[in-house]
Amino acid sequence: MKGIIDRFEGDFAVVEIDGETQDFPKKIFPKEAETGDVVEISGDKVKVLKDETEKLRKEIEQLMEDVWED
Repeated sequence: MKGIIDRFEGDFAVVEIDGETQDFPKKIFPKEAETGDVVEISGDKVKVLKDETEKLRKEIEQLMEDVWED
């Protein structure tokens, strides 16, 4: 399953999946994982999807620019 890391709380990573958040043990995430990363979770393995994360960040930046344009 794919999701986006919403935040880290103590020993847990809160991940948004299909509009709902789920808690996962922080220890299964790669050390470089950070808030906003798109991840693929398969059992106790988590992979950061760098290309999808970058695409999402660019989309968000563009939306922000559109909102703040005069």
